[in-house]
Amino acid sequence: MDYATALRDQNGLLVDALLDVDLSLPVPTCPGWTLLQLLRHVGRGDRWAAQIITDRADATLDPRQVRGGKPPEDRAGALRWLRDSPGTVIAAVDEIGPATEVATFLGARPASWWLRRRLHEATVHRADVAISLGAPYRLSPELAADGMSEWLDRLADQPPEDPLPLADGVVLALSATDEELSDSHDWLIRGTPSGPRWSAERGPAAVSVRGRASDLFLAIVRRRTVDETPVEMAGDRAVWEDWLARTPF
Repeated sequence: MDYATALRDQNGLLVDALLDVDLSLPVPTCPGWTLLQLLRHVGRGDRWAAQIITDRADATLDPRQVRGGKPPEDRAGALRWLRDSPGTVIAAVDEIGPATEVATFLGARPASWWLRRRLHEATVHRADVAISLGAPYRLSPELAADGMSEWLDRLADQPPEDPLPLADGVVLALSATDEELSDSHDWLIRGTPSGPRWSAERGPAAVSVRGRASDLFLAIVRRRTVDETPVEMAGDRAVWEDWLARTPF
């Protein structure tokens, strides 16, 4: 996947969704935020990542110290600022080289890691905007499936916390049913003492969730409940509910 192009595309859709709306509207899926605060968060986040890469800083960089981290006060300027945001991190990665290791909040990773991370920051927050406006949200199966994998990769790399999202030996299975996906997309997530680990396979599980990749994505990042989407669940629902309660990224 061309993450740089996908990042620009998703950011463009996010900006387009904000063009003619009241930016003071609340964002139910981000309690306490308005659409304007969401705009600032996404735009500054891109610039924060770019500055970490460019300055070889670490991921404790104070967001208040990000160069250009505040949008213009006028609406048109703020939207242009957001539309320009992906270019900052893409340029930073191009300059240093995508394979060059840089700091992330999970330790050293290739600079290209940030393109994928910022892409799915945009896909999730675009969902937040759609939910705020009562508008439809569309995400390609390929992007949704990649978002699932990216989210699970980050979770697996996090230091384990107590209580664990899945008890040792407990398995959660997710399956995307989209015909457009060229390959079978399955995520088998196993609880281990060091945190959840996942593999791209099918197998027996305490609870299984099947549906379109976009619906699974919204459910796993807690933007929609399973009851609000046409996904199918089989097995121990309590395992799923505990998983959601213990994965508050």
